Amino acid sequence: MPAFLLEVGTEELPASFLSDALTQWRSRIPQALSAQSLNSEAVEVYGTPRRLAVLIQGLPSQQPDREEDVKGPPAQTAFQDGKPKPAAVGFAKKQGVDVSALEIRTTDKGDFIFVRKVIPGRPVAEILTELVREWIWGLEGKRLMRWGDGDARFSRPIRWLVALLDDAVLPIELVNGSETIKSDRLSHGHRVLYPKTVTIPQATDYLTALRSAYVVVNPDERATTIQQQIQESVQEVDGYAEIYPGLLAEVTNLVEWPTAVVGKFESEFLNLPTEVITTVMVSHQRYFPVFTAANTKELLPYFVTISNGDPAKSDIIAVGNARVIRARLADGQFFYKADLAKPLDSFLPQLAKVTFQEDLGSLLDKVGRIEKNTELIIAQLKVHLNSHDFLDLLATAPRAAKLCKADLVSQMVYEFPELQGVMGQKYAAASGESELVATAILEHYLPKGADDVLPQTLGGQVVGLADRLDTLVSIFSLGMIPTGSSDPFALRRAANAVVNVTWSANLRVNLQQLLEQIAGDNTQLLLALQDFFLQRVRTLLQEEHRIDYDLVNAVLGENDPEYAERALKDLLDVRDRALFLQQIRHDGTLEKIYETVNRSTRLAAQGDLDTKQLEPESVIRKELFQKSSEAAFYDILVDLLPQTVAAQQSGNYQQLVTALVENTPTVSNFFDGPESVLVMDSDPEIKRNRLNLLGLLRNHARVLGDFGAIVKNL
Repeated sequence: MPAFLLEVGTEELPASFLSDALTQWRSRIPQALSAQSLNSEAVEVYGTPRRLAVLIQGLPSQQPDREEDVKGPPAQTAFQDGKPKPAAVGFAKKQGVDVSALEIRTTDKGDFIFVRKVIPGRPVAEILTELVREWIWGLEGKRLMRWGDGDARFSRPIRWLVALLDDAVLPIELVNGSETIKSDRLSHGHRVLYPKTVTIPQATDYLTALRSAYVVVNPDERATTIQQQIQESVQEVDGYAEIYPGLLAEVTNLVEWPTAVVGKFESEFLNLPTEVITTVMVSHQRYFPVFTAANTKELLPYFVTISNGDPAKSDIIAVGNARVIRARLADGQFFYKADLAKPLDSFLPQLAKVTFQEDLGSLLDKVGRIEKNTELIIAQLKVHLNSHDFLDLLATAPRAAKLCKADLVSQMVYEFPELQGVMGQKYAAASGESELVATAILEHYLPKGADDVLPQTLGGQVVGLADRLDTLVSIFSLGMIPTGSSDPFALRRAANAVVNVTWSANLRVNLQQLLEQIAGDNTQLLLALQDFFLQRVRTLLQEEHRIDYDLVNAVLGENDPEYAERALKDLLDVRDRALFLQQIRHDGTLEKIYETVNRSTRLAAQGDLDTKQLEPESVIRKELFQKSSEAAFYDILVDLLPQTVAAQQSGNYQQLVTALVENTPTVSNFFDGPESVLVMDSDPEIKRNRLNLLGLLRNHARVLGDFGAIVKNL
């Protein structure tokens, strides 16, 4: 079965584009083949800084034939007394069939004539010739460029094209203005180690042909080689290299023939904080730091780089790399000493000279707002914390809030922005601040990403919430609400962090009250913030906690202000109720109460009972009971009351659900038993009384969630 090779040769591609392009092709190429009814045994996508390639094996030589029904004119127009009229003859001629092949079929619009045609499959070479251009020009990425005098857009100029169907060149042309790139079987080897063309005899020879030219086209193989070489190389200096996944992915896409090179720098630089040295290495130079052992932060004066040059020149490469990092570390050492020469709080006045946002003032203004927000959160937590924790928080959070942005105007953070918070912690400790204050300054930035750690200290958690709430309210007040994928201020991430930090630390904060206090009297702003946070809560419950969508609807309500407000007032409760509903769905308990509670909920909607009413005595008239099932229903409502109140106070909903399960037979008898009643009685008072019974049961269940939103057989 035929194999097809496509290689797009380019100038050096950015590592990020290469990674994205490989991901896109792995998805789009199989989809494109499937759309053409072309099955294959394997689709392998490859890439290096100078090429993108795909090798497709086990293709058919052509598409399978397919049948297609073609609709023609109405039957009464095409035939009369069973004989074809000109309309039928013309339709048959147009479709290339005999009139006898026409069929009359009944449709929802009447009888029409049809013909079933067999469409011969096209040769695979013809189809691939069309698809290749779509695969190349359809790649998406940031900052695509034009070159020459054409309008073609790609990450970097395309220089050659290989297209082989087995051993034959598939004729394809890429036109870019006056420049035309024609397909061939000629690729190019490593720029340094094999600066010549490479002839590829047939498609399946691709990997071996390029390897002979010192190009490893498989990125997974390069990554494995890099990891092995790094660990082998650091054994020579009795060290351990930390292989950061992001850095590994980047350097893998920067080389074609990787060689690990160990370099050395002066031991005097080890006096710098470890984070400074590793930031210089990893973020700025793409070097792998070398530690004394695994799970330690003690560095050795060595680093590992991944060279794309001549392995025989590794010593020269190491010297050059050492010269570069020595200069960067010397800068860091100068900045560090200069910053340490004065206490951290002395940086605060300089924050007034740095704009946070044009309409929101300076960073010093923002710090003032963070301090106020911190006070609001502390006031809420006072009633929920023990005296020891509260006193620690009182001694930590206000001071950390004041100092949390001070390091942004330090020389070190100006040069290395990635170290914000890290240097704040170092400088706070050096200035005599308490360990809790220093740690809170570091942790208030956490989490920085989706997979990052969460703050562990109460001070870090509170200041982090205060900071993000200020950003959200301030930016929203300017009308800069995220739309679509656009979120330049990372407001979704900020709101996610507020919710996740609250959940992870089990902080009893009333987000609704905080938003009201911070947003002031701006009702429109408050509504926008509430809706935004509810969207975040919904997303986090479904995506991170794996809660079924209908159960999320049940705890958040669907267009139900009561549930929305309740969720924002107690984020812990909405999480716990969602998790509990998911649990009782899995263990079968939810199914036991679903029918009776859901039926009651639907019928109760036709009544007028307040959804917060739980006490039966004030809304039920027992003298209107006509059946014993009504009295029994009333009795279970009386028994439910203390269970529901206890659940509201403790957040333990098991006792409420247990009571609902136990009372299910009584409710079922009310609906369908020997003493069943007609809820919608002709007497309006009896009808209202029965609807109130159902409304009370609904209200007890509503303490857990809106059962009307739950889908039975999800």
